[in-house]
Amino acid sequence: MKQLDRRGFFGMVGAAFAGGVILYGRSGHAAPPTAHFAVNHTPAEWRRMLGDQRYAILREAGTERAFTSPLLNEHRRGTFVCAGCAHPLFSSSSKFESGTGWPSFWRALPNAVINRADRSLLMERTEILCHRCGGHLGHVFDDGPKPTGLRYCMNGLALNFRAA
Repeated sequence: MKQLDRRGFFGMVGAAFAGGVILYGRSGHAAPPTAHFAVNHTPAEWRRMLGDQRYAILREAGTERAFTSPLLNEHRRGTFVCAGCAHPLFSSSSKFESGTGWPSFWRALPNAVINRADRSLLMERTEILCHRCGGHLGHVFDDGPKPTGLRYCMNGLALNFRAA
C-alpha cells in the first residue's frame, strides 16, 4: 500500500467535504428560533404539514438536488408561493432559465422575502427566507440578468405554483 503524503491527505479531506456538500447541500440552519414571523408552528407541526423533504429544505435549510424540481420547467403565467405558508414570493414574469438546475428569478415580489447573511460552507452567501414564515427558500447571487442583475436561486420544493 502506498503511503499517503500531506498533499494527498488534504486532497482527500477536501474531496470528502465537497462530496458531502454536493450530496447533502445543507447550510445547517434555518430561521433562528428567536425570530418572530406571522406564521409559526412547532417543529413537529411543520414536519407533519410539509413532509420530510420540504421540511428539510424549508425548516433545516437543506438543498434539493439540481434539475429535480418540476417547477424548473414551469412557464405558465402565475405566482410562485411559499410551500410552507402560501405567501406570494415571485411572479412568473421574473423567472428565467439560469442553467443552474434550480428555479431562478431576477426579482422577488415586494415584502416577500428576507435576506440574511449565510457564512456556512466556508463561504459567504445571502440566504433568502420567506418573510411570512421564515422558511429557507435558497440564496441570491449577483450574476443574474438585467434589470436587477440578481439571480434568486430557489429550491423548487420550497415553492408552489399558482397559475393566473
